[in-house]
Amino acid sequence: MAASELYTKCARVWIPDVEEVWKSAELIKDYKNGDASLQLMLEDGTNIDHKLDPKTKNLPYLRNPDILVGENDLTALSYLHEPAVLHNLKVRFIDSKLIYTYCGIVLVAINPYETLPIYGTDIINAYSGQNMGDMDPHIFAVAEEAYKQMARDERNQSIIVSGESGAGKTVSAKYAMRYFATVSGSASEANVEEKVLASNPIMEAIGNAKTTRNDNSSRFGKYIEIGFDTRFRIIGANMRTYLLEKSRVVFQADEERNYHIFYQLCASSHLPEFKNLKLSSANDFLYTRQGRSPVIDGVDDTKELCSTRNAFSLLGINESYQKGLFQVLAAILHLGNVEIKDRDSDSSIIPPNNRHLTAFCELVGVTYQDMSQWLCHRKLKTATETYIKPLPRLQATNARDALSKHIYAKLFNWIVEHVNKALITNVKQHSFIGVLDIYGFETFEINSFEQFCINYANEKLQQQFNMHVFKLEQEEYMKEQIPWTLIDFYDNQPCINLIEAKMGILDLLDEECRMPRGSDDSWAQKLYNTHLKTCSLFEKPRMSNRAFIIQHFADKVEYQCDGFLEKNKDTVNEEQINVLKASKFDLLVELFQDEEKATSPTGQVPGTGGRTRLSVKPEKSRETSSREHKKTVGCQFRNSLQMLMDTLNATTPHYVRCIKPNDFKLAFSFDPKRAVQQLRACGVLETIRISAAGFPSRWTYQEFFSRYRVLMKQKDVLPDKKLTCRNVLEKLVQDQDKYQFGKTKIFFRAGQVAYLEKLRADKLRAACIRIQKTIRCWLARKKYLRKRNAAITIQRFTRGYQARCLAKFLRRTQAATIIQKYQRMCVEKKRYRQKQAAALAMQTILRAYMARQKYQALLREHKAVIIQKHVRGWLARCWYKRCLVSLVYLQCCFRRMKARRELKKLKIEARSVEHFKKLNKGMENKIMQLQRKIDEQNKDNRLISDRLAGLETSYTAESERMRGELGRLRGVEEDAKNKGNQVNSLLEELEKLRKELSATQQEKKTIEDWAQTYRDEMEKMVSELKDQNGSLKKEKDDLNRSIQEQSQQMTEKMARLIAEETQQLETDLNEERSRYQNLLTEHLRLEEKYDDLKEEMALSSNVSKPGHRRTDSTHSSNESEYTYNSEYAELEEGSRAAEDVTRGIDTPLTLKLQKRLTELEQEKQSLRNELENKEEQFQRARARDDAEFKKARGAELEYESLKRQELESENKKLRHDLAEMRQSLLGHPATGAGAPGSPAYKVLLDQLNASCEELEVRKEEVLILRSQLVSQKEAMQHKETMTEPSVYVEDVSKLKDADEIKQAYIGLKDTNRSPRFMCKPLEVSDLLSRLRSAAPDFHKLNEDGELWLVNQGLKETIRLLEHQLQTQRRSYDNEVEALRGELQNVKEENNRQQQLLAQNLQLPPEARIEASLQHEITRLTNENLELLADDPTASREARVIILRRMVDLMEQLEKQDRTIRKLKKQLKVYSKRIGEMGAGQAEGQTSPGQMVDEPIHPVNIPRREKDFQGMLEYKKEDELKLVKNLILELKPRGVAVNLIPGLPAYILFMCLRHADYLNDDQKVRTLLTSTINSIKKILKKRGDDFETVSFWLSNTCRFLHCLKQYSGDPAFMKHNSQRQNEHSLSNFDLAEYRQVISDLAIQIYQQLIKCMENILQPMIVSGMLEHETIQGVSGVKPTGLRKRTSSIADEGTDTLDSILRQLSAFHSTMCQHGTDPELIKQVVKQQFYIIGAVTLNNLLLRKDMCSWSKGMQIRYNVSQLEEWLRDKGLMTCGAKETLEPLIQAAQLLQVKKKTDEDAEAICSMCLALTTAQIVKVLNLYTPVNEFEERVSVAFIRTIQTRLRDRCETPQLLMDTKMIYPVTFPFNPSSLALETIQIPTSLNLGFLTRV
Repeated sequence: MAASELYTKCARVWIPDVEEVWKSAELIKDYKNGDASLQLMLEDGTNIDHKLDPKTKNLPYLRNPDILVGENDLTALSYLHEPAVLHNLKVRFIDSKLIYTYCGIVLVAINPYETLPIYGTDIINAYSGQNMGDMDPHIFAVAEEAYKQMARDERNQSIIVSGESGAGKTVSAKYAMRYFATVSGSASEANVEEKVLASNPIMEAIGNAKTTRNDNSSRFGKYIEIGFDTRFRIIGANMRTYLLEKSRVVFQADEERNYHIFYQLCASSHLPEFKNLKLSSANDFLYTRQGRSPVIDGVDDTKELCSTRNAFSLLGINESYQKGLFQVLAAILHLGNVEIKDRDSDSSIIPPNNRHLTAFCELVGVTYQDMSQWLCHRKLKTATETYIKPLPRLQATNARDALSKHIYAKLFNWIVEHVNKALITNVKQHSFIGVLDIYGFETFEINSFEQFCINYANEKLQQQFNMHVFKLEQEEYMKEQIPWTLIDFYDNQPCINLIEAKMGILDLLDEECRMPRGSDDSWAQKLYNTHLKTCSLFEKPRMSNRAFIIQHFADKVEYQCDGFLEKNKDTVNEEQINVLKASKFDLLVELFQDEEKATSPTGQVPGTGGRTRLSVKPEKSRETSSREHKKTVGCQFRNSLQMLMDTLNATTPHYVRCIKPNDFKLAFSFDPKRAVQQLRACGVLETIRISAAGFPSRWTYQEFFSRYRVLMKQKDVLPDKKLTCRNVLEKLVQDQDKYQFGKTKIFFRAGQVAYLEKLRADKLRAACIRIQKTIRCWLARKKYLRKRNAAITIQRFTRGYQARCLAKFLRRTQAATIIQKYQRMCVEKKRYRQKQAAALAMQTILRAYMARQKYQALLREHKAVIIQKHVRGWLARCWYKRCLVSLVYLQCCFRRMKARRELKKLKIEARSVEHFKKLNKGMENKIMQLQRKIDEQNKDNRLISDRLAGLETSYTAESERMRGELGRLRGVEEDAKNKGNQVNSLLEELEKLRKELSATQQEKKTIEDWAQTYRDEMEKMVSELKDQNGSLKKEKDDLNRSIQEQSQQMTEKMARLIAEETQQLETDLNEERSRYQNLLTEHLRLEEKYDDLKEEMALSSNVSKPGHRRTDSTHSSNESEYTYNSEYAELEEGSRAAEDVTRGIDTPLTLKLQKRLTELEQEKQSLRNELENKEEQFQRARARDDAEFKKARGAELEYESLKRQELESENKKLRHDLAEMRQSLLGHPATGAGAPGSPAYKVLLDQLNASCEELEVRKEEVLILRSQLVSQKEAMQHKETMTEPSVYVEDVSKLKDADEIKQAYIGLKDTNRSPRFMCKPLEVSDLLSRLRSAAPDFHKLNEDGELWLVNQGLKETIRLLEHQLQTQRRSYDNEVEALRGELQNVKEENNRQQQLLAQNLQLPPEARIEASLQHEITRLTNENLELLADDPTASREARVIILRRMVDLMEQLEKQDRTIRKLKKQLKVYSKRIGEMGAGQAEGQTSPGQMVDEPIHPVNIPRREKDFQGMLEYKKEDELKLVKNLILELKPRGVAVNLIPGLPAYILFMCLRHADYLNDDQKVRTLLTSTINSIKKILKKRGDDFETVSFWLSNTCRFLHCLKQYSGDPAFMKHNSQRQNEHSLSNFDLAEYRQVISDLAIQIYQQLIKCMENILQPMIVSGMLEHETIQGVSGVKPTGLRKRTSSIADEGTDTLDSILRQLSAFHSTMCQHGTDPELIKQVVKQQFYIIGAVTLNNLLLRKDMCSWSKGMQIRYNVSQLEEWLRDKGLMTCGAKETLEPLIQAAQLLQVKKKTDEDAEAICSMCLALTTAQIVKVLNLYTPVNEFEERVSVAFIRTIQTRLRDRCETPQLLMDTKMIYPVTFPFNPSSLALETIQIPTSLNLGFLTRV
């Protein structure tokens, strides 16, 4: 169809825009040919009229369908043009956070300015071995493609990384090299890959700097060749550098920095090793402060210098050379600070003793005078004379800067040279991969010589890129046999000719440099004259005569001619160079000796005689050097660029184009203008243009058929897919030129895929509409029928309801009439009663009022009579009082007269002191008595109420006496008045007494007030206490409830904590187990490597090693820990063998292996130490818990102590019984002690039975005691440590009710007899309420602090009880341990006695005594050894006793021999009698029952025929044959099918049993060692065979179980039969060998997992992701140039059925081999983990797999896996849980992703996925059809916000190499060893059954 037909209504197009470059719009009207404009609507709803160009009539670009937006490959877009490319990159970068995109053969990398977790080792492993189109775009995919092509095609590769400054070129190149180093490894043990990576920090330090566009910009270009050997492992590298920006050393623009190394040195100037450099802050040096930005945010220059120094050391540059490098760099900084001043207008001078010049001279070893001379002067040579010309200050400064640049350039080249030397190895290089990190196209406001060279290099690279792209397109067309038409593409050869051809810009520049008076202006004029009219790519600016313009492939660039000649010449004052060459500093001299070979930095440090290096050279050599020195920079750059292009043309290139998204370094911010500029400059759009010119869209026939099957009718589908596609395309697309049919693909023109997608979408939309129509009709009819039925039902119920309502209304009407009748009657009755009550009330009130009036009148009359009576009485009394007063007055006058007379007499007496004292003595006594009473009142506060009454009574009496005394004094006063002058003194004394009396009265009043106040306060306090008591009772009840709740909560909390701690311990155990098993794996790898090296050395030396030598694997089996005497000789032999082997091995390699083995052993030892430390910590914690337990409980061990005493007594009794048994056995030899009918036999049986019963009883008692102790300990472990009052409160709170508290309180009172506890006791309820208060304050609970005293007493009691408990506990533990040991000894002795008895009963009489004697000797020997170990002095006494007993035993043996002879004679006699009596009667008489009745005549039990004991005997020389036939040459398939499972393990164990039976330690050890080594050997030989590995895993586990089952350990003998217990090992404890074999089983298990993973890994992605199990659910989207693995099931493609069949094969194989069921479950769990992890990792790295339909496919596949588990009965093995992340990822693809509710559902659903994985899936989600919607950025941010608080690792991918730690649960066998038959097919005829 015509292109104009696509411009219909609703079609979307791109129109130019000033801000966004391109803007999307939608047609609102169909376009018709001839229209001058288009009616468009923008995305914001604005309608515009877009004018078309009247000349070209070019229509705007069409927009791709939404399902094509965000594709991994830009060439997969249907419309290939600039806006489509820009939009696709923007969507991937902003919405999906994807920084990599393919554009054909180019990888476009956008700098995110943010650290992304996509470069880890897990990502490298995920991309390793994958096809480039199968995974999402990544720098690792490009590196993998280059590595794969190098290995497959054996052709050198190149990765060209380009882009402008800040685009991320260096980082991309670094990651590519890291990928090669990780994937390929190193061919030697020299860690070359680490050295290659270590060169990065060095080159960044000396070649990178901060610019305005990039904080770590590379200011030079480099090409690194990474060399590989024939096995494609890294063997070395080589680096070439291009065009270092030397001008940055002396000048930096604003916001820029010098090279990083200078700032690193300044930041580390405080270190001791840098003191001699005399450095300081970077702001103190001219060369580092010009940019005014000495610090980079987030970068620590001190740490960076440490990294740089470590890299130097790793590359072999020793400390001496590093110090020299830093000296040169510091000297450059000091040289920049040398200040040059004007002497006059034509000369300059450096002031003497310049500090910085002095430091420079000291650092570089030159003289101050020479350097200062030649910095300000220059030597000019003519034909006849030499002149020294002074330089002006400006020229001298320039000369100084030129010298600095020259020194730095020499230093840079020296470092690069020695880095290359360190990276070169002696191994021959087979191929290489080159990584080119070079500057991109640059254009600035002012462009100079550097930009000219950079753009020239980019022109060359772009030409090579265009030719390569064109060549690939041509090859693709020819491969598919498509008619080839020449595609026109941009050829920049004219621009290159303008620059480098003859009479080009570089030639003219070199010519002008050779001119004596050449200048930039003259060179510019030559350029104008030569190229202005002849070359269209060369232009002259209108306003300048010193600039020129070149039309590059990316843009026009204007270059300023200023400085071109000077930079091209790069001249340095020769005399300055000579001064430096004469330096005493060896490194500096070496820098300037270009002709001589430099000394290796890794060798010895050269001597101090630096001048000896400057030998006088011939004149010819100097001339040659001079000519080389005069070579211009442009010429050198052109030559090196040509060499680079030759190298790139000889390799297969891979292109990485780095894009800088914005100029402000903002994370994930996209500036379309800047992006378009770089896309045009880096050639991406040119690639698009070349692709669009032909057939850019390419589909395989199968993909086309699968995608567009909906456009075909049933009759169009033919068996031949190719023919079907051809027929359909001819119908759909009429223009034959729009597509071409190739051999395997269909090629489409640009836009045709979009047209086909439009047809497909229309067809699907029509089908959807039809389906919707039918469904809606069906839904509407169902709705109508439901409504009709509902309406009928509603009518029926409504009519019934109305009828019921009518009946109800009639009933209510009748009821209302009746209610009205009775209600009206009630109203009238009520009204009548109210009126009657009102009348009665009024009558009552009136009568009451009249009665009250009458009563009041009578009352007034009565009161008036009473008043009259009292008034008349008062008048009479007043008259009486007046008369009485008159009489008293008369008496007073008379008495006064008499007193005056008496006074005169008393005055004389009053003058004496004694008399006065007598008068006052009584008063003082009274006052003191009152004071004493007041003090007594203060003391008796508690009884103040009772005393107060007595005090008042006494005080009343005292007052009466005082009144009497006062009367007497008044009489004396009357007498004194009569006496005259004596009365004055008495009056004065009387006044004093009155004052004292008033004071006493006032004090009394105060005391009374205080007493009243105290009484009130006490009453108030009592009431408050009563209230408080009530509230405390309530609080008590509340606290009881809260205590019960808290106890329940504490129980739940402790249960939860125990569960968490248990889970944590299990996790720690699994981690430790995993670490241990990983160490075993590493140890096995090193072991195998060591064995391989030994074999290689043995083959190379061709020296046979006679005799058996112990291999290193024997040492790995921990045999060094065994205590066999014969091991020392073998160790010596092994060491001699190791020495012989070591002589032929490379010494450094051997040392490295030994070092690695030592490190592993140390790590293993450290792990063991760590485990021991954890055990010690656990023991300490347990001890602390025990201590707390002891502190918290009192006398609780009385019962246990009684039990202990009882056990001791019983133990003594048992010992006594045992002694009696021995005496009965040994004391009566003549009576036939061993005969069943003897008395000794009876005693023995009785005592044994009694002992067994007693032992059982004691066992139960010990178990009871142990359970009690454990329960007490567990109860105390729940107790938390708090302060003492809180501990006491917690203990009280644990008491359930008041009775318990009462008992505790009574016990406390009985315990504490201290006087201070004898206060008034508290009530139990008060104590309970106070102790359970929320915040008890024991000092303020009551006024006398008695509860506080109780608490203190409790504390002391607890301390006392704690001490007693601790002492008792310690003694109890010791006694219990002793008792346990004694009980165990008694039990073992009893068992031995029983075994001895049973064995003796089976032996003939002559052998019984000998066996008993041998057993007794063995027992005595063991006791002797124990005594010797415990006490040497006691052992000597024991020896004497043993010798005596041995003498007694020998005597007893002689007696028994005599007895045997007598018994033989008797036997002959009895045999004759038996023969006469008959065989049957003889049997009845000789029955055991009769023998018991006749102990005097014992008859021997007839000896039974010997049975097979489950042992196999072999000769020592047959051991190799046994191992060979049973292990090395055994076919697992035949054994698994025809014989019992685990037969080799049973045979080996039976052989081991026989060696143990013989007590042959050498045979046991050699058999086990040979077995282990042989299993390792067969696994090494056939380790990739799953059947072999599974077979030996099963047999190793069975052998391990046999060692446990027959070890004699009671823990492993629970499930044994009696016969199996008899087969236990008797002489050797092989517990250490069990550990060795367990380690071997772990290694086999890991090898099994690895073998299984190698088989499953290639099938997982194809079967779980790519294959469509449900056909037709998902269609294939268009693919780009990178071919993607087809999801259609072709022949040979792995499907889900393939995976299930393989899993079934694994399972059946393990079941046939008899693998333990628990071990099978672990293997299956690991299998499912690998399946889930690999599938999820590929899902996270493949955008094309993240769709709704793929989620459905994954869920279906997982359900099939679960069905397989269900069929095999493995649902409980934990395999399903390992698939949970994959299941949740599939659910995430299918759930709705729009609203906040959806986000909440996703967060609650995806618990097994990390936040990074959830966000990654949402970012990668891609609609396959137009009906699906993309996930919005806002929704993803909502998810990130909700998941922000998750604590998890940021790792994106699952670890596919993770192996769950394996355990081998004990699985005893019920198979009896004596029943095992050895088949003849095993060729084990040399084995004899015993």
